[in-house]
Amino acid sequence: MSLIANARMYAVDAATAAAWAALFARVSALSGVPLDVIPHAAPAPLEELWRREDLGLAFICGYPFADGGFPVRPVAAPIPASGDGRPLYATHLVVRADSDIATLEDSFGRRLGWTVAHSQSGFNALRTHLLADWRARGPLFAASIGPLLTPRRVIDALLADEIDIGPLDSYFCDLLLAVEPATAARLRIVATTQLRPMPLLVASQGVEDKVVACLRAALLDADSDIAMRDILGRLRLSGFAAVDPAAYRVLVHEADAAERAGYLQPG
Repeated sequence: MSLIANARMYAVDAATAAAWAALFARVSALSGVPLDVIPHAAPAPLEELWRREDLGLAFICGYPFADGGFPVRPVAAPIPASGDGRPLYATHLVVRADSDIATLEDSFGRRLGWTVAHSQSGFNALRTHLLADWRARGPLFAASIGPLLTPRRVIDALLADEIDIGPLDSYFCDLLLAVEPATAARLRIVATTQLRPMPLLVASQGVEDKVVACLRAALLDADSDIAMRDILGRLRLSGFAAVDPAAYRVLVHEADAAERAGYLQPG
């Protein structure tokens, strides 16, 4: 029986989605595990993927992974080529390139966008980064607008002047700069959060150990396969790393700290 695969979180455009499909096809060939790449476009909830019993490979944010609310097991985490060789990323807080907002503090009193409450980059990292200012000042923004669901919708909302500042996953930004430089040029980064563990590829908890091991081995050895190296280049990755589940616990601790303070939503 085939397992399903999906990379919606990082399918920035059609060409990038095709590169992910090519990566999954190569993983399938190297591992001997049949993978059926399926569409699951927004607004379909990502939670539906994470609950599927036939899930072979799909991305999940580190926050819902660490929180343990979904029956998934880790396979591997991507390593952005723009980083230092570790599976880490951050959240960029971005504005329109022509905005008069020069610093994060300049955005206070304006309109903030966010993606969805289970997102690390689009919600939890944003809330954590703003927590100290929120404690000191109280409400920071005139409006907190969400859920916008996806990074693409954050970009659209910025460019349509529906929000003044919003969060973008730094690896999503890498891909956007590569495939849509004109769109990236219309945005400007004013702040960046601390580095945190990357969203990871997971399989259903019920997938057999030997199957997960084969998928993991194919991903961890991806940078040694000639065909894979070309795909990794298109995806702005240097490879994949083994997952240390304990490293993701910091995301839950940060969410708990914000919620104990009463800061339930970025804003």
